[in-house]
Amino acid sequence: MVSTRKIAQFVAAYFVITMCWAYPWHMVLFHDLYAAIGALQRTEPLMAYGMSAVVLQGAVIGYLFPYYLAGRPSTIRLGVQFNLLAGLLTYSVIAFANVAKFNIEPVAVFLLYQTTFQLVHYVLSGIAMGLIFKSRRIQ
Repeated sequence: MVSTRKIAQFVAAYFVITMCWAYPWHMVLFHDLYAAIGALQRTEPLMAYGMSAVVLQGAVIGYLFPYYLAGRPSTIRLGVQFNLLAGLLTYSVIAFANVAKFNIEPVAVFLLYQTTFQLVHYVLSGIAMGLIFKSRRIQ
């Protein structure tokens, strides 16, 4: 059975991890690079939409993870493994679809930075997932 409490805990952790990682990465550390290569289209991002996307991603990933476990105990390794797999979906939209739709040049630079960002993001949130869904059974 999928625990609503654990999903809510994961959504909260996913949101905090994403905001603490994504905002500095995109808006502080590499803002000028992203602007120079055409990856930023707005001078001011619409934060409510971005935050809504993060909550939705966290809810879907958190809901699906127990099914991925298929009776196995939750571990950090499985949390990271599942998040990297789920992350491929968002990565395909953020990286490849954006390159296809927007005039981002050089493409290789954008893909390198987005790949690095996504790997770290999904490893961190995968660690949280493994810990949150860990069974507290008495042996």
